[in-house]
Amino acid sequence: MLAKINRSYLPTYWDDFFNDSFFKSANTVNCSGTSPAVNVIEDEKQYRIDVAVPGMSRSEFRIDLDDDLLTISSEQKENSEADESNNPRYMRREFSYSTFKRSFQLPDSIDQENIKASHDAGILSIQLPKKEEVVQKAAKQIEIA
Repeated sequence: MLAKINRSYLPTYWDDFFNDSFFKSANTVNCSGTSPAVNVIEDEKQYRIDVAVPGMSRSEFRIDLDDDLLTISSEQKENSEADESNNPRYMRREFSYSTFKRSFQLPDSIDQENIKASHDAGILSIQLPKKEEVVQKAAKQIEIA
């Protein structure tokens, strides 16, 4: 299943193309003008959200679950002013601030008690296991006696 992508730089027809019942909404709020790319993968037992975040550490993220709304956010601030006493060559330093926020409306089929997240090699990965009653059993052939 694919998430509905709501990015200001994508044409409206892409929103319809990626829309399905897994994510009722996907919101992006950012100040830097970019947001990380997201892949949503489904198999028999779980969904997985992979977020491309090269150069960021896991301590820079916050993942919240409020009812059925999963929100992934990050805020990076670098706030420095000119300081001529410590570094006479240093004339000015620009403010740096970036943030993003992505929200996903989860279906009822998610086992919210067992959601897990990991961070490795620039990918933030969130595993969303399906409830046991939703997991489809493998097809089998029944012998006729």
